[in-house]
Amino acid sequence: MTLYAPPVPTRLRTIGVEEELLLVDAETLRLVPLAGEALEHHTAGGSALEFEVKQEQIEVVSPPLGGFDELVRAIVDGRRAADAAAQSVGARAVALATANLASETHLAPVPRYEQMENRFGLTLHEQLTCGLHVHLAVESDEEGVAVLDRIRPWLPVLLALSANSPYWQGRETGFASYRYQAWTRWPSAGAYDLAGSAAEYFARVDESLALDIALDVGMIYSDARLSHHAPTVEIRIADVCLRPVDAAALAVLARALVETAAAEWRAGVAADAVPTSVLRLASWRASKSGINDRLVDPLTRRPVAASSAVHALLLHVRDRFASDEEMRFVLDAVTRILREGTGESRQRAALGLRGEHADVVAEAVRLTTQG
Repeated sequence: MTLYAPPVPTRLRTIGVEEELLLVDAETLRLVPLAGEALEHHTAGGSALEFEVKQEQIEVVSPPLGGFDELVRAIVDGRRAADAAAQSVGARAVALATANLASETHLAPVPRYEQMENRFGLTLHEQLTCGLHVHLAVESDEEGVAVLDRIRPWLPVLLALSANSPYWQGRETGFASYRYQAWTRWPSAGAYDLAGSAAEYFARVDESLALDIALDVGMIYSDARLSHHAPTVEIRIADVCLRPVDAAALAVLARALVETAAAEWRAGVAADAVPTSVLRLASWRASKSGINDRLVDPLTRRPVAASSAVHALLLHVRDRFASDEEMRFVLDAVTRILREGTGESRQRAALGLRGEHADVVAEAVRLTTQG
């Protein structure tokens, strides 16, 4: 496959990433509810550390960044900061999208999460998943909604490339990304409809909130959305990646996808009106087998080899990388993922050595902060 890089754009669309990590005991490698204690030991730096819904996890939030090399450094540094904070209380931070070892979990001491537990019961009680959320700057709500409409068919491919959750509480799930299956239990999660305009997008959000099911706009958990706290499109479909470089590559690939969508909108290219029901099935397929079997081709809507769907995505965005160097970084990373597998395959390989889930967690400890 030949890719051609364009000149560097005059305005580089910034990227921010949010990564959710699990906290495990440094010795037993079992989940530990130490987020609060770990956060007390974090010193301010480039990335912020925050509570997530459970005390067995922590979130790393990067600042807005430009070049891909900055992004790689920020992800590695943010993960190392989270791991250092965890180590100060006898734990480690690991980039696993679901827990390998069965354990009780504990709600983080945040009033909003208590409200969610009261309303959503077992769905919240069992909630312990870690995703990669990529924020891409947009110039306006209209551009943002135009982007959301045009990236819909391509999001399942990003999910497949990120798959990192074959196990759930010590059990084999039969999925490459079981996190996506667990996450879509939320009533507002998953694939979303075309909006067509910012006015229609916000009208639908208001209509959803008026049903009094989601607590607030922060619970609009669609696979991608307009951020409610920053001028960005937020792509939320991916698992947290085991390796930092894979997370960075997916974030940069997401930026090229957003640039492509924005350019199509400016050129008057209509969004693909693929039914949301088809997108749900495409995402299910990506969650089931990742890159190990077939995916739904975003253009033909037919099952194809996963590598073919990935190549279609790369060809779709090939003119929207910021530089030849950035394009090569993404292409090399994606080629390696297709050859060596995602975090899911690395987890399975680790388990296959002795049949011990602790070995999977130990391998995750090693790879999470690998520069």
